[in-house]
Amino acid sequence: MYEVRFHGRGGQGAVTAANILAAAAFIEGKDVQAFPIFGVERRGAPVTAFLRMDEETIDIKTQIYEPDAIVVLDPTLLDVVNVAEGLKKNGIVVLNSSKQASEFDFGDALVFTIDATKIAVDNKLGTITNPIVNTAVLGAYSKAVGNVGMDAIGEAILNNAPIKQEENNKAAQEAYKQTIG
Repeated sequence: MYEVRFHGRGGQGAVTAANILAAAAFIEGKDVQAFPIFGVERRGAPVTAFLRMDEETIDIKTQIYEPDAIVVLDPTLLDVVNVAEGLKKNGIVVLNSSKQASEFDFGDALVFTIDATKIAVDNKLGTITNPIVNTAVLGAYSKAVGNVGMDAIGEAILNNAPIKQEENNKAAQEAYKQTIG
């Protein structure tokens, strides 16, 4: 079983990202679970979403405490939330940041960065002050982790993104190409 934890802020699309990635994994024949946990449930507040995927039926029904990968949609969360808590040894971190992956220390984790904010703004996803970065980080996830392909992610975006499906798909494709680790 592969487990992923998404960290974002309300309004950035962390829950939608987990749901779209689950849909993509399902397209590829995996059993999936995707679910959020909310705090104060307001725009800008920290939000966590979870995803499990496996070739076998998933019976567990708990939060994810020891993820294989974490996806961080907002780098300011690094100052307020221990996003790497419980991350498995040699886990993967996908981080929305314009900085190089080498500028971050998550212990033995493999770190991949993508400037999803710039990609979202360039594709007119959200606004300059509140870009919606979720689909861009999914492209980065595909490149970094490799267990869900871009064809399935593209199909899942076209079928599940609430608006601007083509722009969201383009953002994911651009992020896939630009992700560095």
